[in-house]
Amino acid sequence: MSQLGPEFLIIFTTILISGIGIIIGTAIPSIVEGRAVLKALDGIIRQPEAAEDIRTTLLISMALLESASIYVLLVILILLFANPMVTQFFN
Repeated sequence: MSQLGPEFLIIFTTILISGIGIIIGTAIPSIVEGRAVLKALDGIIRQPEAAEDIRTTLLISMALLESASIYVLLVILILLFANPMVTQFFN
């Protein structure tokens, strides 16, 4: 264990944090999307004549909620494959 360098520590920490980040970054938006769909369905059940407006608003909000997961995935992929910490400290 004493032969492991600081580069290994940075890479290991990056992989660990990336795993935790992708779990949290996809679970929270998924939960919020489920709640949004539930509320939209409740609204459609209560007022069927407003279903078109509710559906449009739901689709726009779902796209915005999904973009949070995509941003998390983008940051995680950058950390995993183009880790700026390794090139910053170990050139």
